[in-house]
Formats: sequence, C-alpha cells, structure tokens
Amino acid sequence: MATKLLRRFIKTNKAPAAIGPYNQAVAVGETVYVSGQIGLDPDSGSMVEGGFEAEAHQVFKNIGAILESSGLTYNDVVKCTVLLASMDEFQTLNAIYGSYFKSNYPARAAYQVAALPKNARVEIECIAVKNMTDE
Repeated sequence: MATKLLRRFIKTNKAPAAIGPYNQAVAVGETVYVSGQIGLDPDSGSMVEGGFEAEAHQVFKNIGAILESSGLTYNDVVKCTVLLASMDEFQTLNAIYGSYFKSNYPARAAYQVAALPKNARVEIECIAVKNMTDE
C-alpha cells in the first residue's frame, strides 16, 4: 500500500490574505508551494507605493513571511517563477533578487506578461523543500 503524504495549507497574517480561491502556500510532504505574491501590504491589503523597487521588496517580504510560517527560509527555495509587467525591470529585479538569495541560487524562470492582479508590476511564486542538503 502506498504511503500517503500529508497536505497542509499555510496561512499567516504576516503576508497578504489570498485575493482569490487559493492559499498562501500548500505543503505536501517536505515540499512547500508558495502562491504568487505581489506587492500587497499585509496590513492594509493595498499595493505598496514607491514604484517597482518598493513592490519587488514587498513581494520578497511576503514570500519570506510565508516561508517563515512554514519553518523555512530563502535558503530552502529550489525554484522561482517571476512574472513581470515589463522586461525593462529585469535588471532591477535581478539586483533585488540577489539581495534575498545570496548564494546557491534557486532555479528560475522569468516571463513578461500582459497584466498582473491589482496592476502589479511583479509577481513571484516559489517552491521550497525542507530538510535538504547541498552536494
């Protein structure tokens, strides 16, 4: 008989509540799937002001809060998907991204999209894994 994996739904008030029918993250076994985060302030529920850089930093703060509530850190992230309203922001995003992921960078894909929720300029989702070691 196959072993069933436990599925847990991750919710924290330190990150914005979902704005649709989804959870902030879902953990299955040792893997945590973090839903796409945009630059929403978790307290006000509004987009942060201050341009692309402020939005991007808020995205990473939101991801960090969700990871923390799962007992994880940025070091546990193995894959990110980045959605940008404009590829003109790609280099700026790389600089900000590098301030959160210092080494042993996760795999990543980045796409320009026609539109994002709440007119966001960036959305990032990620996958993290507990209890892993580097080779």
